[in-house]
Amino acid sequence: MFKRNRLFKNATFLLIVFLIVIVVSNLYYRFTYPLSYKSLINNYAKEYNIDPYLIAAIINVESNFNKNALSSKEARGLMQISASTGEWAARDLNIENFDLDLLFEPEINIRIGTWYLDQLTKEFGDNTQLILAAYNGGSGNVNKWLKNQEYCDDGVSLKKIPFRETEEYVEKVLKNHNIYKKLYKGEFNGEMEDQEPYFLQIFHNFRKIIKNLMVIVK
Repeated sequence: MFKRNRLFKNATFLLIVFLIVIVVSNLYYRFTYPLSYKSLINNYAKEYNIDPYLIAAIINVESNFNKNALSSKEARGLMQISASTGEWAARDLNIENFDLDLLFEPEINIRIGTWYLDQLTKEFGDNTQLILAAYNGGSGNVNKWLKNQEYCDDGVSLKKIPFRETEEYVEKVLKNHNIYKKLYKGEFNGEMEDQEPYFLQIFHNFRKIIKNLMVIVK
């Protein structure tokens, strides 16, 4: 009887530990790879025939779903749209009264970002590596690399990306893409919300406070 009770307690303990590990792992992945603005992502993914999980992966790498993100190069919003890309897209999409602050609006940002991915798809086909490399490093650079035997053997894919930042960016987005497809499988099929989760709002506000404090201390 004593042995049976001990085995039962051990089994119960292991089950609890197992459940805790699952819960903690899920929370970690949901926090590290969040997903919001699903309706906007899905709508523009359908309009431009872009994988919604790829859009989500790009947003996570670019801004961690922070709609107010501003890079050192003045790229703005969720998909970190540059001023030149924003102005180009605004002309093509007939966005009236466009100014750069509009890039902080999730709908405008995702619309332009997805439109830009469509432009790159038309230029580089369905080669995700080239599309992502161009999104980060510029399509002009990618075309140069494709003509350079040091970086390309066949003229259609890159064996090496000379910009370290771009190389790491491509690898990171591809990794995120695979995780988003597994973690949020079927999420773009049902009802969707565009509101940013509260924990993300708190996280981004906390980061903003810390950043401001660091500026003050300096």
